[in-house]
Amino acid sequence: MASFIDLFAGDITTQLLKLLALVANTVYSCKGIAERLITMIRDVQPTIREIQYSGAELSNHHQTQLGVFYEILEKARKLCEKVLRCNRWNLKHVYHANKMKDLEKKISRFLNSQILLFVLAEVCHLRVNGDRIERNMDRLLTERNDSLSFPETMMEIETVSDPEIQTVLELGKKKVKEMMFKFTDTHLFGISGMSGSGKTTLAIELSKDDDVRGLFKNKVLFLTVSRSPNFENLESCIREFLYDGVHQRKLVILDDVWTRESLDRLMSKIRGSTTLVVSRSKLADPRTTYNVELLKKDEAMSLLCLCAFEQNSPPSPFNKYLVKQVVDECKGLPLSLKVLGASLKNKPERYWEGVVKRLLRGEAADETHESRVFAHMEESLENLDPKIRDCFLDMGAFPEDKKIPLDLLTSVWVERHDVDEETAFSFVLRLADKNLLTIVNNPRFGDVHIGYYDVFVTQHDVLRDLALHMSNRVDVNRRERLLMPKTEPMLPREWEKNKDEPFDAKIVSLHTGEMDEMNWFDMDLPKAEVLILNFSSDNYVLPPFIGKMSRLRVLVIINNGMSPARLHGFSIFANLAKLRSLWLKRVHVPELTSCTIPLKNLHKMHLIFCKVKNSFVQTSFDISKIFPSLSDLTIDHCDDLLELKSIFGITSLNSLSITNCPRILELPKNLSNVQSLERLRLYACPELISLPVEVCELPCLKYVDISQCVSLVSLPEKFGKLGSLEKIDMRECSLLGLPSSVAALVSLRHVICDEETSSMWEMVKKVVPELCIEVAKKCFTVDWLDD
Repeated sequence: MASFIDLFAGDITTQLLKLLALVANTVYSCKGIAERLITMIRDVQPTIREIQYSGAELSNHHQTQLGVFYEILEKARKLCEKVLRCNRWNLKHVYHANKMKDLEKKISRFLNSQILLFVLAEVCHLRVNGDRIERNMDRLLTERNDSLSFPETMMEIETVSDPEIQTVLELGKKKVKEMMFKFTDTHLFGISGMSGSGKTTLAIELSKDDDVRGLFKNKVLFLTVSRSPNFENLESCIREFLYDGVHQRKLVILDDVWTRESLDRLMSKIRGSTTLVVSRSKLADPRTTYNVELLKKDEAMSLLCLCAFEQNSPPSPFNKYLVKQVVDECKGLPLSLKVLGASLKNKPERYWEGVVKRLLRGEAADETHESRVFAHMEESLENLDPKIRDCFLDMGAFPEDKKIPLDLLTSVWVERHDVDEETAFSFVLRLADKNLLTIVNNPRFGDVHIGYYDVFVTQHDVLRDLALHMSNRVDVNRRERLLMPKTEPMLPREWEKNKDEPFDAKIVSLHTGEMDEMNWFDMDLPKAEVLILNFSSDNYVLPPFIGKMSRLRVLVIINNGMSPARLHGFSIFANLAKLRSLWLKRVHVPELTSCTIPLKNLHKMHLIFCKVKNSFVQTSFDISKIFPSLSDLTIDHCDDLLELKSIFGITSLNSLSITNCPRILELPKNLSNVQSLERLRLYACPELISLPVEVCELPCLKYVDISQCVSLVSLPEKFGKLGSLEKIDMRECSLLGLPSSVAALVSLRHVICDEETSSMWEMVKKVVPELCIEVAKKCFTVDWLDD
């Protein structure tokens, strides 16, 4: 008999649902039966897909059972076609309705037997014996009881998994159990993780765990909710389970919950009991949610090899480096490892080489990989707001395995999608809640005053590959995002072949080595709004076609080499009248002169690890004429920055960050010119010895950060004049005292300082009772080494 995957490859359930919907709408005599069948099949669809996407081979016994189910569905499909071909008043409709009732009974009997759930358990629990994988599920059919609890029907499953994979499950079980035993008064716990990370497998293991079943005295109910839940059936199951006449603590496991609304509706029926919600989204309190950990490299290698070779490691003399490359591209994601391993089974090394090349380009390895990994993960995007979905796809523009500064990401979204920064920030949280990106841990994340440059996000490589895959579905000239998936010495040949026709891309991302004038070919990008240039070299000629990108709003130039690069071709800036955000990293900043082309609409500029030389020393001209609209300036790790006088001539500044600049000795007296300045960050400027009294003349200043300015020993005597100041961060400073005027800081709400300084602020708190004094812990980080 054909395998389950072959039988259901055409997705007969989807075909049948479409036909049943037509029958329900057009044939009155069959309407009720068709609607009931639609409900049944929709409920079971997620389970069928879960088995499909697993990539596992099923036992002969279950292959036979599923073959029978397929034949019933196929008969139903053919019967629907007959019904739809009949004339509206044909008497055969009565005969067809009776036939449809018979099929309804057969489908109902099959689903009530819970065979699909046993098969799902088989998929999730592999028994490894020597160099082959065995499944032993048959005796469940004779030992199952009539309990509503899915786990109770699975109590007799014997599973001896690969030791390393089992270790991962045990770690997850341990952490969830610790939460349950620690927060005994809590009624909602969560298991969260990205699609394909093994959430359901962990939940099933927990449902059979002796400690869990002991805590709830074997009263455990497992329900699959799905994206289109049948609330009537689910609520009926919950009622029968909870109101069985036994008054004790019970556990309801809700698997595959897609929305908060679904959870809230079911939770309203589970009052007084404990619920474990399993979801791609974070629906429970973070303190009581376990985020599923992905596999480590050795664990991932074992899982791939089990699926590809039926042993824990590559057989000799198979090319181990090829196997390692496939494992590396999966980044510990169980679903990807299982599907790729199964599709590579019995394939020669030459085939593996082709798969590795496709994976490195961010493409699907084959049709199976596309349908069972990318399609499965793409379902996570279907309930997203279209604008947030677009933001997810935009993330494919950033290099793999690199942290993305949140400020850079939100700048792209603000300019691309015409949203404000607060909305862009909320998009980050929405994507993080759905495990579509990860916020790198930062204790100050979310602080209204913190610069987003201090916060980073990452994205799993398989999610990035999904974004690339979805962006590349249309012809290259019609793509909204024109993206290079990895670093190449030259631009893609596909682009060069199509360069005679304009490209519609709004985001363009290039990843190259050193480029000179001869390496570029002309491209017409009339709609481009964002250009990201990633390269690694000491010299780089900017692409000449930038000069024709009249709609460009965001320009990002990042050198990933070891030393700052010299850029050539800055004359192209003459045509960038709409440029609003400029990000330069590890390059030589050209000297600013009275002849420098003004960037009249530039609002944000970041200079990171740059050589600024004399760019901000000039006093012979008004720098504000070059940047008349600049409101946000960040200069970080620029070790040759000496003077700031010209910077404070930019009177439009609202936020200024001068951080990790070791040669800054003092601030200029003209800083009082920047009357609209709200945020001043001088973090980690170790040679800064004082703040000028003119800083007290900034009426809008709300936030000051002088942390790790270790030479700073005092604040200006008139510091209390800063009537708008809300927060000051001064950890690891050497202040000997506070000026008496700080008692007049009526708006001050938050001070972060060291233990030694906190006692000084306690005196101020007597006058400003709402003041929060936070004593900071010593924090040493090497995150900057990633750059």
